Amino acid sequence: MICLLTLLVVFNLFVSQCHGGCAEVDSMTEAVAGEGFLLGCISCKRREEVSARTTVDWHFKPLGEEEFRHIFHYDHPSANIVHDDFSDRLEWHGTKNRDIQIGAIYIHNVIFNDTGTYRCTINRTLFLPQYDEHVIVEKEVELNVVAIANRELTVVISEIMMYVLIVVLQLWLVLVLVYCYKKISEEHEARDARKALKDQAELLESKEICDDVQPGIGTSCC
Repeated sequence: MICLLTLLVVFNLFVSQCHGGCAEVDSMTEAVAGEGFLLGCISCKRREEVSARTTVDWHFKPLGEEEFRHIFHYDHPSANIVHDDFSDRLEWHGTKNRDIQIGAIYIHNVIFNDTGTYRCTINRTLFLPQYDEHVIVEKEVELNVVAIANRELTVVISEIMMYVLIVVLQLWLVLVLVYCYKKISEEHEARDARKALKDQAELLESKEICDDVQPGIGTSCC
């Protein structure tokens, strides 16, 4: 039973979960000039059973400037680019319904002038039984545009830890399999030993019965 539970735990660690969910993951912060880049913005709704309507606005403050510029507005199903600097370069990659939790946008053909601070503003109206609640969530992304992609130290460390974890789990799985094999072998040996002792006891009992039979009766003990 222990072996079975252990194997199930290991199996669950390797198999990805299939149920849906919302996790507030921070956006990446480095883009490569000439390529595309996804600006992440996630705001999970705490009560899934409550319906809501949400709009998303993106603002941009170039490096060295003080004021934000309104560059994008999404109100399902309408997506509008509202600044000429990003004309035909922004695309909605968020939730495609009224109840938005992912407000990501994709920048096509990133240029060096895209370096700066991006602010995502999520305006959510929760339709509660007694009243409507308005919630505003703001998230900022400091974007740096480079000519060649640099691998961040945290990414390298994460990859190393992932490989180490995989190796450790594989070794653990091998040890569990060896342990289970030894336990099963020991149980088989113990069962065979008990069976041999039982057969020996029956043989001795049969011999004692034969010894107790008096001569001349004609009883066979074979």
